Amino acid sequence: QVQLVESGGGLVQAGGSLRLSCLVSGSIFSIDSMGWYRQAPGKQRELVATITSSGSTNYEDSVKGRFTFSRDNAKNTVYLEMNSLKPEDTAVYYCYAYARGWNGREYGPFRDYWGRGTQVTVSS
Repeated sequence: QVQLVESGGGLVQAGGSLRLSCLVSGSIFSIDSMGWYRQAPGKQRELVATITSSGSTNYEDSVKGRFTFSRDNAKNTVYLEMNSLKPEDTAVYYCYAYARGWNGREYGPFRDYWGRGTQVTVSS
């Protein structure tokens, strides 16, 4: 089983910064890619940024140049550095992994794993 736990959300003024963290734990065989998603009230969950196993990153246009997706493999943690925050960035942010679990002698298929989310609120 793979577990994802987000942290770092909070309340910030417009123009401010936050850094979200996602700790990955459990019996993991491999992770193909990870992502950050967000969901604002009354809206669908949307992709914010992705990172591949090779370290390549992609960003949704509205956050490009403001957000940075990074990882620390030794700490089993990925980060989303958010700068120049805007009220429209307000949402619950979710960590995502496309990964295979390992039970000690066999691995499972790739599947989606989700964290429970962390609230980011940007005031005007």
